[in-house]
Amino acid sequence: MIKSQDIFKARILIVDDLQVNVSLLERLLAQAGYVNVSATTEPAQVRALHRQHAYDLILLDLQMPGTDGFEVMEQLKQDMGDSYLSVVALTAQPAHKLKALKAGAKDFISKPFDLLEVTARIYNVLEVRLLYRELEGHNARLEQTVEQRTAELRQSEQRFRRLTALASDWYWEQNESGDFTHVSGPVLPMVGIRMTAFLGDPLTADGAEWRHEERAALRQKIVARQPFIDFAFSRINADGSEQQFKVSGEPIFNEGSQFTGYRGVGVEVTAKLPL
Repeated sequence: MIKSQDIFKARILIVDDLQVNVSLLERLLAQAGYVNVSATTEPAQVRALHRQHAYDLILLDLQMPGTDGFEVMEQLKQDMGDSYLSVVALTAQPAHKLKALKAGAKDFISKPFDLLEVTARIYNVLEVRLLYRELEGHNARLEQTVEQRTAELRQSEQRFRRLTALASDWYWEQNESGDFTHVSGPVLPMVGIRMTAFLGDPLTADGAEWRHEERAALRQKIVARQPFIDFAFSRINADGSEQQFKVSGEPIFNEGSQFTGYRGVGVEVTAKLPL
């Protein structure tokens, strides 16, 4: 929530070519408790002043010689760092009120000025403006956090690859369709897998065959997007010998929580005959 003291400290600029109107508004705002009020009778200076001070609210007279209030609003739009043009139009012409709102003003104050109307409208517009700015800051912090977490995730994945490569015979990644997209280690000579899915073809590159029930069990885990640890499977080689392996894997999700595939490690655990 926005605190009242924050609203009364907001930066306000009064723009009116008549000094009498400027003085009246300054007095009304001071009586209401606003402590950071500036003014100018030169509308051509508003753009430069706003660039320098980034006002929270501009009280802008619409009928001024030279550069009128509508032209000032168009100039301000060109320099906006956000989509919120914090302008309250000052006008004695009822026909200008709707035109001012269409031009981007957030509200209007009728002339001659009424104390209650001035204070109520200014307070409400400032409260919305500060809430909007707070939301912008929150979104910026959230975006920064997402970028930071994404960078940390990439670093974590790199460390994961390096560590698992040391503790296993091969490291693998496959996409959501089951096709291998990255393989590290001697997976081809050990398992006979080329860059195609283990689940997609019961035969290896050298004619060995996977056990059907093991492939079905692993397929069930992957379809359910479940992690698995030391899943045992084996293949029968063309000469009748058997090789045994264990594989561990986990599903991969992107920043939008969409499933993008699996990654994991494998190791051969075939019992070695003594020399």
